[in-house]
Amino acid sequence: MSDLKLALLQTTLAWHDRDANLAHFDSLLEQAAGADLIILPEMFTTGFSMDSAQLAEREEGPTTQWLKAQARQLNAVVTGSVIIRAADGTYRNRLLWAQPDGQVLHYDKRHLFRMAGEHQHYTAGEQQVTFTLKGWNIRPLVCYDLRFPVWSRDGQHTDLILYTANWPGARRLHWNRLLPARAIENLCYVAAVNRVGTDGKGFAYTGDSQVLDFQGEHLLSAGEADGVFTATLSKSDLMAYRERFPAYLDADAYTLTLLT
Repeated sequence: MSDLKLALLQTTLAWHDRDANLAHFDSLLEQAAGADLIILPEMFTTGFSMDSAQLAEREEGPTTQWLKAQARQLNAVVTGSVIIRAADGTYRNRLLWAQPDGQVLHYDKRHLFRMAGEHQHYTAGEQQVTFTLKGWNIRPLVCYDLRFPVWSRDGQHTDLILYTANWPGARRLHWNRLLPARAIENLCYVAAVNRVGTDGKGFAYTGDSQVLDFQGEHLLSAGEADGVFTATLSKSDLMAYRERFPAYLDADAYTLTLLT
């Protein structure tokens, strides 16, 4: 059972400036060499913006090509969310999962943050997804998804839940309480990447990117620092804990119905 090395990139984002952000991440990614999975924040090319029509890239656009090149060069999966105009013409807050072999998978954010009007500018995702990497089952989610435990639920098959976010400092307490809950209730690791700095609308972000084990204990806590942070996850430790404490065997069966 292979361990999994993560690199979390917690940093500031240039407002509505893709080229500046990609150049910034170019330098940071050099510090992430050796990781299996490199995680960038939500909307890492623009900041958390509702200007979807002006900022959206087409599928297979410049950022997708950049991610492919980085994944190939670093021999790692590189992931983060981007504003995408999908083939059906809808705008999506889309997490892109770029693999070293050139394949790019994706997850569309399900829960759109209505307090910022995100639901008026983007179309919600329709399905949960699971990606595999080195024998690990990884479920990606985006920011506001964190508040919805039913969407996150699947502790028996998920080894790592991944959140990429632009979570403002005003709700820092919620971020730091909900993440351990997701780890404990799902008996799995959780990795969460947030940004720091202030965006173009004046909202401040305090980071708190972190990695938690299956008991909600911190393996990594970045605080408010700007930089690249790494942690290694043990699959054998995870499996041993689930064998000792198989709470998933008593989980309630349910059917998930998506609301439109």
